[in-house]
Amino acid sequence: MDKIVVLDFGSQYSHLICRRLREINVYCEVLPYNIPLSELKSNHPKGIILSGGPASVYSEKSPRPDNKIFDAGIPILGICYGHQLLVDHFGGKIKRTDRREYGRADLIIENKLDLFKNIDNEVIKCWMSHGDAAEVLPTGFKILAHTPSSSSAAVGNYQKGLYGLQFHPEVVHTEKGVEILKNFSQIISKAKPEWSMESFIEISISNIRKAIGKEERVLCAVSGGIDSTTVAALLKKAIGDKLCCVFVNHGLLRKNEEKKVVDLFKYMGIEVIYVNADKRFLEKLGGVKDPEKKRFIIGEEFADIFVEVAKKNGPFQWLAQGTLYPDVIESGVSGGPAAIIKTHHNVGGLPKWLNLKVIEPLSMLYKDEVRKTASLLGVPHDLLIRHPFPGPGLAVRIIGEVTPEKLRISRHASEIVETELQKADFYDKIWQAFAIVGDDKAVGVTGDERTYGHIVTIRVVDSIDAMTADWTRLPPELIERISNRITNEVENVAWVCYAVSSKPPATIEPQ
Repeated sequence: MDKIVVLDFGSQYSHLICRRLREINVYCEVLPYNIPLSELKSNHPKGIILSGGPASVYSEKSPRPDNKIFDAGIPILGICYGHQLLVDHFGGKIKRTDRREYGRADLIIENKLDLFKNIDNEVIKCWMSHGDAAEVLPTGFKILAHTPSSSSAAVGNYQKGLYGLQFHPEVVHTEKGVEILKNFSQIISKAKPEWSMESFIEISISNIRKAIGKEERVLCAVSGGIDSTTVAALLKKAIGDKLCCVFVNHGLLRKNEEKKVVDLFKYMGIEVIYVNADKRFLEKLGGVKDPEKKRFIIGEEFADIFVEVAKKNGPFQWLAQGTLYPDVIESGVSGGPAAIIKTHHNVGGLPKWLNLKVIEPLSMLYKDEVRKTASLLGVPHDLLIRHPFPGPGLAVRIIGEVTPEKLRISRHASEIVETELQKADFYDKIWQAFAIVGDDKAVGVTGDERTYGHIVTIRVVDSIDAMTADWTRLPPELIERISNRITNEVENVAWVCYAVSSKPPATIEPQ
């Protein structure tokens, strides 16, 4: 399958480039910015995109790719910092501008030969985010478009297949941005639009069958969420009875979740081993307040249980997990210069001593792609529309130590949030909604008596793939109903707050 690769220089938009290309059916992967040319060529890319990033090319420690990629004969598109890398490498001059550009700007297109082909507009709105600009272009590069503040907002060297954009075509604020990326990937790089969830399933089944030996068996951890359920359905289709699923009730689940999970897999014809380990997990988490430690403890305990199940029901040679692409990126495993946001127990919390090979069939998919895959595999619609739920469960929605009291509050309050959203016909329109509880308390009044209870924070967000998210503007009357129900029905809650932080700078889950 033809592929475009994005070399990640630390831009918050690197993953969006990848997503936009997949949306036009061109397969794309994000790779570390300093990958050697020999390794890059083994990926057989039809084109290379250099992402943006916070650095300046004239800084002493600015990240640089393998210089050999510029002469490898592979088309390159540089975006923002990547654009400046191109100009700098070929002898142009980048300088700090007197007038920085952030936000929308008018892009005046001067040349429509290939990068701007089939774009009728002479002027489009584009999204700028830079303080550096090209003062002198290298020999062979021509200006393709400009803005009032940037004389070389788009440049190109047709003979070498090199292009640079000072703006971000991948963000929705740039008009015709998808068309620009389509022109680079399909016309300039000649990448065929072969990526689809149907093709993903076909390729994955083939790869799974090649990886899993004839006598080998797979133990699949399932939570009832869309990710692990899709993995189980995909593995069932690929290897049949060589798959064994295990569902661990760690006591950190949503209300009545364990029954729903068992019923779901029974409906799908997949056998599941049920392990009730709620007391075991709570004992391990006792006294632990640090969010990263909680994630690692949960990952370790899951691994212990998987080994116990494997010994009792095995032998097994493989452990399957529902790791997604955002999990890989946020855990710093993608290899880019971006910082680790948080450890996902799938990619960072499992111990090295685990004597099972790990298979993660969805590790290159975004959440919306998983939903499409699940639908094609026959996963029930009720599960497809359920809000995502973290692997560590309510432990990451409880700030501070996980206690039975805080678990009860978070579980009950979250159920009220979901119920009221469903009643108001909002549940299917948003990405995720839940209740957070910590150690903070506030004074309240109940039945003319002074009370001192917990503060519950409601988190409701809109998103497409969980890489970015915005807080949801629910009607005030709906927020009021949720608040009233929680303070009236959930014992020992005095206040209800509403979270209004987007991602970035916040994350969706509080921990």
